[in-house]
Amino acid sequence: MNEQLVSMITQLVMEKMGGSTKADAPKNTVTPSEKSKETLSKLDETADNVAHEMPTAAPNDTLIKLYNHASHTQQQSYEPSFGEPADRIAPITTFQFEDDNVSESVQAARKHTPARIGVGRAGTRPKTKTWLKFRLDHAAAVDAVYGEVTDNLLKQLNVFQVTTRVTDKEEYITRPDLGRRLSDESKALIQAKCQNNPQVQIIISNGLSASAIEANIQDVYLALQQSLSNLNIDIGTTFYIDKGRVALMDEIGELLQAEVVVYLIGERPGLVSAESMSAYLCYKPRFGTVEADRMVISNIHKGGIPPLEAGAYLGTVVEKILQYKASGVGLVAKES
Repeated sequence: MNEQLVSMITQLVMEKMGGSTKADAPKNTVTPSEKSKETLSKLDETADNVAHEMPTAAPNDTLIKLYNHASHTQQQSYEPSFGEPADRIAPITTFQFEDDNVSESVQAARKHTPARIGVGRAGTRPKTKTWLKFRLDHAAAVDAVYGEVTDNLLKQLNVFQVTTRVTDKEEYITRPDLGRRLSDESKALIQAKCQNNPQVQIIISNGLSASAIEANIQDVYLALQQSLSNLNIDIGTTFYIDKGRVALMDEIGELLQAEVVVYLIGERPGLVSAESMSAYLCYKPRFGTVEADRMVISNIHKGGIPPLEAGAYLGTVVEKILQYKASGVGLVAKES
């Protein structure tokens, strides 16, 4: 507000309060003195000038505009404290998230691992993009575990399907032992449809990732078939096992008396990839086979070992197993 107007009002109020506190003051003291009259006259004149300068509006609008005008004037006339020149005051900058640029060492590490390193943060929390990617990868992992391989894919591979003693996915997760044994109906079906005493018996299972089979099995299986055919190695009748475990290859080896079993199975999904497949190999797997006798080629997916390359390499490993009549630790010992 106008400082002169405030000063006049304050002076007038003080004079009236001072005159009314005298106990023996005559009644005609209520009448303003000549000085008070002069103050009132100046006050009226100032108010008229303010009203003349402002546009016609409602009383409340006038007060609001007068207040805003005074506040704006105060902001414009603000000077730096302590006599500091205005050009030395640090400019006000808007908040920015952590810079995406990272050190050279972190950039080098990123080239060798898909792990979440150098992703940055916003305060104490991960960035929105990083958090959403994490949630997406977690959802993909859950879908991989609870998903199923499509019938269309099995038809393309020309394989039949058998089951284990597992009844549903929850039981498969909580009872691994049931996933290591075939159902009675499946055993009868395998004996009826499969070749006995094959050199190589190939089996396929979704395991813990149906997505891995859907994404990789065609390239791996066809490349493996071609590789074994070129090496003149006999292949038995391939079939698909729903909800199978790795040790199930022991029962199949016992059932068909296969010389080598190659088990293509979906692996437990992680937050980097939900499509990783592995190939387990064993020479004459039977009940009681120890884990040291098994071999595994893992991390088969587009971000790891390329599926076509993995299939071709598996053929050379099978050839070596047949040559040395051993697998796992036993094969390493004989090779050395």
